Order: sequence, then C-alpha cells, then structure tokens
Amino acid sequence: MNFLELVKTRRSVRTYLEKPVPEGVLLRILESARLAPSANNRQPWRFVVVKDPELRNALGIAANNQRFVGQAPVIIAAIALMPEGLMSCGVPRYAVDLSIAVTHMTLAAADEGLGTCWIGAFSQEKVKELLQVPDEYKIVTLLPLGYPADNRMGEKYRKPLDEIISYDKFH
Repeated sequence: MNFLELVKTRRSVRTYLEKPVPEGVLLRILESARLAPSANNRQPWRFVVVKDPELRNALGIAANNQRFVGQAPVIIAAIALMPEGLMSCGVPRYAVDLSIAVTHMTLAAADEGLGTCWIGAFSQEKVKELLQVPDEYKIVTLLPLGYPADNRMGEKYRKPLDEIISYDKFH
C-alpha cells in the first residue's frame, strides 16, 4: 500500500483482538518514533511501553473509564521531558514534538496491520502515579496498540480541500 492509501484508510481503533503484538513489530513502530523530527533534534521524550494486563486495565480506568484502552495488548505512554519550552511562535515545543513522534507510530502501526487510537482524555495525575512518572514531566497521550477486532477499511469523511486550504492569505 502506498503512503496516501495508508493515510486514507487508517482509522482510530477502539476494539482489539486478544492477540499479542510481536516484539519485532513493536520495535519497528517504536523505531519510527525514534526517527521522528523534533525541535533542535533534542528528542525530548520518553515512551513507556505497557504490556502488563493489570497495569493496562488501570490505565483504562485512569483514561476516564475508557475500558478499550486497557484491552489493547500494548499501551504506549508518550511523555514530554521538557514541557516548559515554547517555540518562538508561542506554541509549546513538547506538544508539537510528541505529536509528530506519535503520528509516526500511528502510521507505522497501520502499515504493520495494527490499530491505534490517540487518547487525550485521561487523568494526568493518576497516569503519572501508575507509571511512576516524575512530576516535572507531562504525559501527552496514551496510545493503545493492537490488532483491530473490527477491520473496517476505506476512506473516512474529511472536509474537502477547498474548505480547509487558502492560498496567500487567510480567508
């Protein structure tokens, strides 16, 4: 499948098969995050890979009781190690850096036949406690990862380009 087809058919997955993710596949997905660009190539992140079933279940509860999070065979927590920094445009560096890295993992997972779902609804404090993340860091997302139980494919609705693009000035 070419890149544009991969992007067109990738979906957020909220139901997973009880099938383990092979270590080689997981390492390729993590490698895609390692290779992601970051501001000044600082790579100011840490990824906690959670496979323990009890801990995954607890993370699902900490994610506003989204039980499907804990049902995925792997959860990757993306953690910003430098959450204070701003780019000169005023946007937090960590949010951009980790968004790029997690997007790399999301697309790499889809390329491997796995599903993911970006989780932003969770208790920062509870997840930090569960994963023993120091207070000075910020968890940006939880990324459940596994084989989709529902393999629906195909294009999803997106606004047409003419509704989201303007040239030379905003309008």
